[in-house]
Amino acid sequence: MLQRLPGSLIGALLVLVATSGRALAAITVAVSPNLAGSTIGQTIVLTATVTSDVGGAGVSWTKSGGTFANATTTSVVFSSAVAGTFTITARSNADSTRSAIATIGVTDLPGVFTQRYDTQRSGLNGREFALTPNTVTSATFGKRFACAVDGDVYAQPLYVARTAIGGGTHNAVLVATENDSVYAFDADANPCVQYWHTSFLGTGITTVPPSDTNSDITRKIGITGTPVIDPASNTLYVVAATKETVGTGCSTGSPCYVQRFHALDLATGNEKFGGPAILSNAITVPGSGDTGESTCPSSSGNVPFCPRRENQRPGLLLLSGRVYIAWAGHGDAPPYHGWVMGFTASDLTQAPLRFNATPNGGAAGIWMTGTGPAAAANGNIYVISGNGTFDTGTPRTNYGDSFIELSAASLSVTDFFTPANQSNLNLQDWDLGSGGVLVLPDSAGSASHPHLLVAGDKQGILYLLDRDQMTGFHSGGDQILQEVAVTTHSACAACGIFSTPAHWQGWLYVLAIGDVLKQYTLANAMLSTAPAQQANDTFGYPGASPVITSSGATQGIVWVSNTNANGSTLGSSTSNGPTILYAYEARTLKKLYSSPTSGSGAAGNAVRFTVPTVVNGKVYVGAQSELSVFGLPEPASRWMLGCGIALLVGIAQFNALRAKVMAGRH
Repeated sequence: MLQRLPGSLIGALLVLVATSGRALAAITVAVSPNLAGSTIGQTIVLTATVTSDVGGAGVSWTKSGGTFANATTTSVVFSSAVAGTFTITARSNADSTRSAIATIGVTDLPGVFTQRYDTQRSGLNGREFALTPNTVTSATFGKRFACAVDGDVYAQPLYVARTAIGGGTHNAVLVATENDSVYAFDADANPCVQYWHTSFLGTGITTVPPSDTNSDITRKIGITGTPVIDPASNTLYVVAATKETVGTGCSTGSPCYVQRFHALDLATGNEKFGGPAILSNAITVPGSGDTGESTCPSSSGNVPFCPRRENQRPGLLLLSGRVYIAWAGHGDAPPYHGWVMGFTASDLTQAPLRFNATPNGGAAGIWMTGTGPAAAANGNIYVISGNGTFDTGTPRTNYGDSFIELSAASLSVTDFFTPANQSNLNLQDWDLGSGGVLVLPDSAGSASHPHLLVAGDKQGILYLLDRDQMTGFHSGGDQILQEVAVTTHSACAACGIFSTPAHWQGWLYVLAIGDVLKQYTLANAMLSTAPAQQANDTFGYPGASPVITSSGATQGIVWVSNTNANGSTLGSSTSNGPTILYAYEARTLKKLYSSPTSGSGAAGNAVRFTVPTVVNGKVYVGAQSELSVFGLPEPASRWMLGCGIALLVGIAQFNALRAKVMAGRH
């Protein structure tokens, strides 16, 4: 047969055959994605690409667990009904010595429904199987996409796995902004997919200008506190602040300031449960405390809630059928008080429970760097007031600069701790409640002190308390379990701890202003007086609130967002630049990853005090005008997949021609 072909064509084909023989000898296999996160029941399509594949034989698929569907020689659909880490192998059918592996982490975490993951405010997601110290590197991890939003994202993004939304079942991420908006995005889709957007603005209804409140929120005031989700009723609860010239809130004058408590359907963003509840000066407590606000008139002997002055900074708490909401002030501009209210979650028309930290005084804002009220297993609620009036004797009604335990059933004070130097703290603006409270697990306690909580202040001190005996106030000296100085510099109004610690496997992690991430041992109701480990990266104002992911007791990572470049005038952080996301190995604090400071891989511009949400192989970072999403490598694009298919077809056609040529030679 070869003798019938022109000599030049025979030579060309023989060269082509010889060249192809060398190429085909080096079969390689690749799988996309080779690293991924998934939820229980979620499907992932894995695609195999085989170079120099003899006869287009493709691959055979094997797995360490889970389920395969629609398996072909080029792709397979994987899912799992149980959590864990699974290995999927694609092995060449033409050369069984050639294979590629994909690792899929499947989580059974149903969602991140509240600020800092749980009602204890632990900052721990212990059910993360995709992001590990081995998979979070500069080569495998980075910014994958972003979702545009209309304002600063102070609130921590929330996450719901496998929820009914957008006409199907999807993982969703919920984002609230200072422009009084709530967004529902697909948590995985790249480019971003928006399911719904609810705005609380309208004709005659705007956000609150910071200049109207003397606020340290720099651009707009709308939604500041992190919402909370009730997965049982598929409801998102959120508080929005507005300035209005029309509407119910303006019956006493115009313009007016209104806050509203909304219950939104998770699938649609529509209002439910009789919402919204209007938070106005009609809500009062008995007292003679500071009022003095023309936009917030009150009757004699009552202290009103003043929407213009109250800063709904802490995250919301859902506990036993009630939603608890706390407030501080805006830039210490009076009159304001520390408030806590408890609303019936299923009926927002009912009057709320209410607590005022200074009904016969002033201030005592519950700020806690945005951390929500914490709850213990016994149902008690814990908050910290940041400054204000304190009664050194009884009967006591004012609780400035105090750890406060409240009954969830009545919001009455059941216990408290106030430092002996409270008057000096208040005078110097060294707020006790600059940091958020963390209810610690019983494993951190001892036989005599099994129930602990911890928080830090502007002096840079960590306070470790026994929740069963908080010790009250003693002018001669504090009687709590321990006080540990985290920083060595002098206290100031923008110094110390403006963050909430996180706890994992007997270690407490804290990051103060002008300091590095530090790890303290915590065992038998005692903190180490010096760090066991510390990182090397110095954070400016406002420090950072760490969160932790792990696979139970292993694979721990500490995540922190450096938001120093937030554009505010506090703490000398006047620059306006991206958040820097850091990841550290939890045991050694070895740095695994830090995001770039510019370019397409950088996060959006920073917002103070934001906390990243880490779940299902991704990290969601709230920024000034976007939700930045970091994660593992994305699957091959359609263009790449098309090129791969074309290449396979070309190889198959060439192999057919080669076979004819070889037959002719013999």
